[in-house]
Amino acid sequence: MSTAAITDKRPDSLRGASLPKWSPWAIAAGSIVVAAGIGLAAGLDSKIQWGLIAAILFILGTYGIATRVEGRRQAKDRIATSFVWVSFLIAVVPLASLIWTTVKRGVKVLDGYFLTHSMGVVADTEAGGGIYHAIIGSLEQVGLAVLIGAPIGVLTAIYLVEYGRGNLARSVTFFVDVMTGIPSIVAGLFILSLMLIFEMQPFGFAGSLALAILMMPVVVRSTEEMLKLVPNELREASLALGIPKWRTILKVVLPTSIGGITTGIMLAIARIAGETAPVLLLVFGNPFINTNPFEGAQSSLPLYIYQQYANSAGSGAAYDRAWAASLTLIAFVMILNLGARGIARWKAPKTGR
Repeated sequence: MSTAAITDKRPDSLRGASLPKWSPWAIAAGSIVVAAGIGLAAGLDSKIQWGLIAAILFILGTYGIATRVEGRRQAKDRIATSFVWVSFLIAVVPLASLIWTTVKRGVKVLDGYFLTHSMGVVADTEAGGGIYHAIIGSLEQVGLAVLIGAPIGVLTAIYLVEYGRGNLARSVTFFVDVMTGIPSIVAGLFILSLMLIFEMQPFGFAGSLALAILMMPVVVRSTEEMLKLVPNELREASLALGIPKWRTILKVVLPTSIGGITTGIMLAIARIAGETAPVLLLVFGNPFINTNPFEGAQSSLPLYIYQQYANSAGSGAAYDRAWAASLTLIAFVMILNLGARGIARWKAPKTGR
């Protein structure tokens, strides 16, 4: 008998017992049932408490069953995987609940009339009105902030990665890190102090300046990381052909990292689009339509939401308008992210032959 035939007849001693693929689902279902029983027996009314109990039982049950069947080493791997899934659910469930609540309550008054009319002479406690003035204000203020903050942030990141050496680069990096963590109200107070010095009245562009300050460090950090991912071989190959460094950056480095840079800018826009404190200090709010961001008070979607809630005096109409404006703001950010993905895919370097 040949050696190959003998080898084929030997049992596979290296492969131990293993749980079936459906075992995590079975353990999860059992954990939910047991958690529900514990919750009912203990008189726990909150479903969040039931969920936390189920998560703990799932982790403990997975470890115990895996240890008994597969051994302690494999059980450690399974318990790590269980922690990842539980953490994922803990993060997703509140987000899904928030979106569901916003959609459920926001669609009550969200229609064409609501999107194309302002509050005008409608009181906050009365029914009617819309968010057209707030949409215009948000688009103008965020747009001007992007025109200011995005180029400065990208150019600063290019300096730090491609040219920055010595004390100046370290100082810029330090201040970027500090600016990343400053509260939004500080940026608003800084612009407000300048307005008081020059005796200026609230206007939309002042809010754009504060939003640009908040946007720049996010753009710098994200762009810096994307530029560092570009292989140095591409730079060296371009420089070896006698191409100047500025042209290498413009034609090689930036096109290679444009997808990540665009995504970082969109993330920065998503952050400043929901800021309320700087707008409240600098733009002041206006129930009427004002298309000139350089003169007179304006409104914005975050400020509109705050004012509807703060001045509602228990009015259901104001609460409905606030939820509808919140849904509009979420849709605005979602559209921006989808547009960023499309631009990133369109501008991404071609890797095929």
